[in-house]
Amino acid sequence: MDDELHERIRSVIADVPAGTVATYGDIAALSGAPSPRLVGRVLAEDGHDLPWQRILRANGTPAPHLAHEQLERLRGEGVLADGQRVDLRKYRWRPDGVAEEDGPDGLF
Repeated sequence: MDDELHERIRSVIADVPAGTVATYGDIAALSGAPSPRLVGRVLAEDGHDLPWQRILRANGTPAPHLAHEQLERLRGEGVLADGQRVDLRKYRWRPDGVAEEDGPDGLF
């Protein structure tokens, strides 16, 4: 991965405001990354200073190995989960200028 793409991914993640969430796919689409897995890799390797807790899987669930801490951090920001799932229709970040139908899965 080139440095420019790496920094674009980090920048988009940093832009996700408190009280909202985005999916790995959302971040990939907004940053031009070829795969949501690449977003996960950036977070795993270089995401310690980013709001990583705001990035969820496509079904609204956290990474299994971080679920407790991730959901706890989100709860502190006012994002409530139903069990282990966050309601993406309610809490999903919608960047300025991106219409709902523009998202990768139509839920933006």
